[in-house]
Amino acid sequence: MSDRLQQEKSRLLVSRHHKNEDTIIHIKQAVIGGSSHTLIVGPCSVESRAQLATVASALKKAGLTVLRGGAFKPRTSPYDFQGLGEEGLKIMKDVADEFGLITNSEIMSPTQIDTAARYIDIFQIGARNMQNFDLLKAVGQTKKPILLKRGLSATLKEFMLAAEYILNQGNDQVMLMERGIRTFEKMTRNTLDISAVPILKQETHLPVLVDVTHSTGRKDILLPCAKASLAAGADGIMVEVHPNPSAALSDSKQQLNIDEFQTFWKGLCNSDLYH
Repeated sequence: MSDRLQQEKSRLLVSRHHKNEDTIIHIKQAVIGGSSHTLIVGPCSVESRAQLATVASALKKAGLTVLRGGAFKPRTSPYDFQGLGEEGLKIMKDVADEFGLITNSEIMSPTQIDTAARYIDIFQIGARNMQNFDLLKAVGQTKKPILLKRGLSATLKEFMLAAEYILNQGNDQVMLMERGIRTFEKMTRNTLDISAVPILKQETHLPVLVDVTHSTGRKDILLPCAKASLAAGADGIMVEVHPNPSAALSDSKQQLNIDEFQTFWKGLCNSDLYH
């Protein structure tokens, strides 16, 4: 390794050259990183209280604690469902308070931070906003844990530097999430880059999670991909669950129903990889 590259790495706050021990993030009753694993579960979009409460009840029964759901939706088409906005966040908080859960939802603009902070425990920065530098700097000035997703075509260095923007502003509660990258392959929605997990664990001290839903887009391979992610060293998994996926307002084909989720969860627990 050249002296210049060594110096560059040692300056990065995300780097193990700066901090060798693993960062462990405590959010209410949840611990993300270290020796424990985390499963983040919920629908692609918050659509109604009844919908979200059904998923939350399944999480509670499984002993899980982190509920996800989109209120602000960055959609490829401007004609697709864009989310319920603040009303969706209110529903999330109401349901999470009822079931004793932690909330995770995406924000897309610095202007949404103050509103979202009243309802959400974890701010998610989605793949399309990974290099929205104004947003990264703004969430870096908050005290909220940040879940940063890898961009669709981002290199791992670009991904780590995006996280650096957040840490540079004083917020060290950052989690990295591999969610698949765009390649020529069409058998899956994206291509799950399993190699990203051990590389990010080696190069950074931040928790690394994997979104198996968006990376594959295929319900039939979620469980083996989740197992592979944990075997590679991932600190957690994200999976989308909807009471009635065929009627979902977004990403209907890739979301598990409640029975499918229970089978997925049982398979993960029985693998001896999740603990």
